[in-house]
Amino acid sequence: MPELPEVETVRRGLAGRLSSFQIHDVEILRDRAIASPGGSSAFVEGLLGAWVGEWHRRGKYLYADLHNGKQRDNRPERGFWGVHLRMTGQFLWMDEESEPCRHTRVRLWDPQGHELRFIDMRSFGEMWWVPPGQPVETVITGLKRLGPEPFSPDFNGAYLQKRLKNSKRSIKAALLDQAIVAGAGNIYADESLFAARIAPHTQAGHLKRPQLDRLCGCLATVLEQSIGAGGTTFSDFRDLEGVNGNYGGQASVYRRTGEPCHSCGTPIQREKLTGRSTHWCPSCQT
Repeated sequence: MPELPEVETVRRGLAGRLSSFQIHDVEILRDRAIASPGGSSAFVEGLLGAWVGEWHRRGKYLYADLHNGKQRDNRPERGFWGVHLRMTGQFLWMDEESEPCRHTRVRLWDPQGHELRFIDMRSFGEMWWVPPGQPVETVITGLKRLGPEPFSPDFNGAYLQKRLKNSKRSIKAALLDQAIVAGAGNIYADESLFAARIAPHTQAGHLKRPQLDRLCGCLATVLEQSIGAGGTTFSDFRDLEGVNGNYGGQASVYRRTGEPCHSCGTPIQREKLTGRSTHWCPSCQT
């Protein structure tokens, strides 16, 4: 599943490509891709004719302001267009007309015939139209459950210490909980725990404040590095131009089972924690 760096890479691509994009036509090829009230018909009606404004990211969610014209103020007069990529969702920008592949779920065109195509092999991705005047979270209800962003000043050692007090679950499981921190996932949980020198199976409630301070800083650093590399491509992720992310080659532990640790040479280990493959160095992470 795309995590924060991949979603941020998509956000930046959408912001660049759709900076003066008017939605001239919309085709829904799979109705289940539309999760907002009213289904496909209300979604299409809400988006048709709107100009796409600023794109926002919250955790792994994306949403764009919709306007009546190219000249915009800060008020999205046409509401919002929301997206969650889930496991395999991706956007592709098409300069020329071409036949959609069988995994294409939604197609949008501007008056010049340029197409933004949403492809989702496993069909878990979702889109929403939020009517004008409604808060985004009243329609995209998953936003209500998110914890602070990893780059937010609200995400710090004191916050984690309070949230994880007496918790018996592993720190790896805590990092995957979107109510604890928004946007982190399996790859970057493993990488940040390695950088912080914390074993992933450590009970979250046992960690001391200096360890939690270090973990917060390491998570932010790892995520920033991956955003700079355009995200990680270990499975299906591509940006709007169909280009792979490059962070995978920089990974310290993720998917390096049996390979020597870059720091000490000990073979990287892998096991299942909370149903997820977890990678760590048994010498560096104690």
